[in-house]
Amino acid sequence: MRNDHGLRVVRLGLIGAGRIGTMHAGNIARHVPGAELTAVADTRPEAAQRLASRYDADPRDVDGVLKDPEIDGVVITSIAAVHEELIVRAAEAGKPVWCEKPASLTLEEMDRAIAATERAGVAFQVGFNRRFARDFAAARETIEAGGIGTPQLMRSITRDPGRPEGMGTSAAGIKPWTIFRETLIHDFDTLLWLNPGAQPVDVYTKADALVAPQYKENGLLDTAVVVITFDNGAIATAEANFSALYGYDVRGEVFGSKGMVVTGRHASSPMVHYDVSGLQQATVRSDEEMFRDAYIQELAEFADVVRGNAVPPVTGADARNALRVALAAMASYQENRPVKVEELG
Repeated sequence: MRNDHGLRVVRLGLIGAGRIGTMHAGNIARHVPGAELTAVADTRPEAAQRLASRYDADPRDVDGVLKDPEIDGVVITSIAAVHEELIVRAAEAGKPVWCEKPASLTLEEMDRAIAATERAGVAFQVGFNRRFARDFAAARETIEAGGIGTPQLMRSITRDPGRPEGMGTSAAGIKPWTIFRETLIHDFDTLLWLNPGAQPVDVYTKADALVAPQYKENGLLDTAVVVITFDNGAIATAEANFSALYGYDVRGEVFGSKGMVVTGRHASSPMVHYDVSGLQQATVRSDEEMFRDAYIQELAEFADVVRGNAVPPVTGADARNALRVALAAMASYQENRPVKVEELG
């Protein structure tokens, strides 16, 4: 079946009906050309039912999604702890896989996921959305074209507007390594991608609990700066904080021997209000607002991958490289020393 634009309709099953899954479900159903949200699964049947009903999709369990021959591809938006298991099961069912970052939490899990998709011969794409934002993509094109010469100094920033859901007020709800494996992993991927052909050599981390110091004894870190040295000489910093009161703050910068590129925006409107207090401008308040077009584009490209018209633009190997840096950052914090990335394997 083809849609009005001549595209073969791709039927997608979504696994994970939380915040990010809800956003992706809406994009698949309403904004991704030639895609259809066919089914939604979640470990909470009521959550799957609620989300599926919004878009006339079928609520299922995971097996119901994976074993349906009418479903062309699987979109995994569950909690990160089960990503590897779901990737493997989807691959064994012969389904092309799109998975939110981080695709796995350890290198061993990541290697099992990659091996399963390769063994099954199915496509595997990972959700690093910044690559699909127009300003980040333009920066990459400029760097590849030699527009800044050799990268020398790099910077990537993620400041979330308040602590993410799940950080909680109880020790049971705290995920100690969230800042590295689920937040800064975006920055690590961005820095690797904006320094094409270069490899990270070592990583040094300083981190603390400055937003919520009462949770530090439970392992929650909410503020971090990571320094990465590359084999082409570039020195990069990645920083994160969970409490940007002025809005969602994501930026990137690459300074080189011939110039510089800068990415990221804060304003949600170009209108500036001038009054006695000074200048005021509305700012973006969420990832969904800042990266709306990027979220749509990454799934549009996955739909094209499922059709067989493209290769995954962000691969399991890309996800593994970013995870390696995240794990090195964690080790550096624990051991208070620079960590060679090659030590991680």
